[in-house]
Amino acid sequence: MSDIMTDDKPIIELQNVSVGYNDNDVLQNVSLELKAGDFTFVTGKSGAGKTTLLSMLYLIKRPNKGILNVFGNNINFSNRDDLAMMRQRIGVVFQDFRLLEHLSVYDNIALPLRVRGMNEKEIHKRVVELLKWIEMHKSIYKRCDTLSGGEKQRVAIARAVINRPDILFADEPTGSVDSEIADKLMRLFVELNRVGTTVVIATHNEQLTSTYNYQRIDLANGTAKLYPALQRI
Repeated sequence: MSDIMTDDKPIIELQNVSVGYNDNDVLQNVSLELKAGDFTFVTGKSGAGKTTLLSMLYLIKRPNKGILNVFGNNINFSNRDDLAMMRQRIGVVFQDFRLLEHLSVYDNIALPLRVRGMNEKEIHKRVVELLKWIEMHKSIYKRCDTLSGGEKQRVAIARAVINRPDILFADEPTGSVDSEIADKLMRLFVELNRVGTTVVIATHNEQLTSTYNYQRIDLANGTAKLYPALQRI
C-alpha cells in the first residue's frame, strides 16, 4: 500500500461518488479533491449528508458507486489490513463522542498513544499539556461517565488530536460547548492545520464558518460543491 503523498497529489479524491444507506443515495455523483494541509468546512442543512460524507471519508463506509482515493489508495480495492493502517493516520471527533465511559479522562486520551507503543512518560507529558489547553486538567482522573456533555466533547477532541494525525475529521465539534471554549477548540484545530494536519469539520454553525474563513464543501439536494475561501455562498 502506498503511503507517500506528493505535493500535487490530493490526499482525498472523490470521482463520481454516490454514498448512502441501502438503495438510498444521500449524495450522488460527487467529484472533488482535498490537498494535504487543506482546512475545509462541510456545511449543509440537517439531513443533507454531512455525517454520511464524513463516515465515508474516515473509512467506515464504502461508496456505493464511484472511486474514493485516500492517501493515494483506492478504497474499493483496499483490504481490511490496508484500511486499518490508513485509519491509524486519521483522527475522528464523533458527534456522539464514543468515549470509553468507564475509563478516566486521562486513559481515554492516552489510548491512541498506547496503541502506538509510546512510553508512559511521553504520554503523560502530551496528555497533561493538551488537557491544560482545553481547560480539563483538573478533571484528568475523573471517569468519563461523570462528565457533562461539553466536557465529553473536549475529551473526544483531545483523544482525536493527541496522535497528531495526518487528517482530522470532526462532526459538529463545537456543538456542546460555550462560545469561549468553542473558540479555543477552533484555535487548536487551526494550530494543528498549521503544522500540517488536513482538517475537515462538519458544522451548521454559520458564525464559525464566517469567523474562520476556510474553503467549504456545501451539501444540498444530494450534491456537493467546493467553495474556496473568501467566496460566499
